Amino acid sequence: MNDIHRSGCPINLTLEVLGDRWSLIVIRDIMFGNQRHFRELLQNSKEGIASNILADRLKRLVERGLLTRTSDASHKQKAIYSLTEMAIELVPLFAHMGAWGRKYLEASQDLSIRAQLLEEGGQTLWDDFMDELREKHLGKILPPGTPSVLGRLTEAYLQVVEPKKSA
Repeated sequence: MNDIHRSGCPINLTLEVLGDRWSLIVIRDIMFGNQRHFRELLQNSKEGIASNILADRLKRLVERGLLTRTSDASHKQKAIYSLTEMAIELVPLFAHMGAWGRKYLEASQDLSIRAQLLEEGGQTLWDDFMDELREKHLGKILPPGTPSVLGRLTEAYLQVVEPKKSA
């Protein structure tokens, strides 16, 4: 065993990067919520992340290579966070975690609809979503008219949430 890691087990190594209480939540909010600025991530956190914790996690995720941080041309004090390929390839993990949570835990309908669609769509939908994320975060060019998986997931979420607001 080396001094940096508890062991060379790939599950242990993954947990050392992603196993804290907030890292996957921050990546989730960037990935599925398209929240790319600190303020958006802080204000829209369903779990109520504290600003110091968010700042720490963003810094750690950038240092670990899961996010990049670039200056926002619209405001010199703002930064834009983008997913790297490492983070984008977590889509299947998120899909499996969502499916497991829906099966074994009391997940709310509004917050599990996207997990349901990812589960039902399987690898093909995950691949399409990863390509869309590569376009949004890495600059990959998709063919014109490519349907938006994020748009589909967001629309399904809004259809579940909107009736609750009007009730």
